[in-house]
Amino acid sequence: MVAAHAMTPSQNGDGVVVRLTIPARAEYITLCRLALTGIARLRSLSDELVADLKLALTEAASNSVRHAYGEEDVGVVEISYELLPDRLVIEVTDEGGGFDPLHSPDAPDGLSEGGLGIAIIRAIADEVEIGTQPGGRGSRLRFAKALG
Repeated sequence: MVAAHAMTPSQNGDGVVVRLTIPARAEYITLCRLALTGIARLRSLSDELVADLKLALTEAASNSVRHAYGEEDVGVVEISYELLPDRLVIEVTDEGGGFDPLHSPDAPDGLSEGGLGIAIIRAIADEVEIGTQPGGRGSRLRFAKALG
């Protein structure tokens, strides 16, 4: 199941929000990147900035795909893109078991293969929030990048 909600005005009326729900499978991460490419075309963003944002998004979505659900249990990953006049905010959520970013492989000590995702996101984004969804279930990774 793939579901996309078309662009809608954001709560403050100054931007657009696009929501995408994908199965938690690696082959669907390309859809997340394609949606970001389309959203980026609404503004004149540099190719370098779009490439950086795609990398951060890929890392965030990959974390949910790899870690949220057991091998037998395929859940969904939800991605929200909010394009505002001054920034782009991307949020990736899942209903999996969640994780503690202080004890994750992405913590500064954990430089193992595949363990740099959160460090990459922090290097690209201007703001990063990591935690659980409201109610304490699943994971929520939100990052924002200024577009000035």
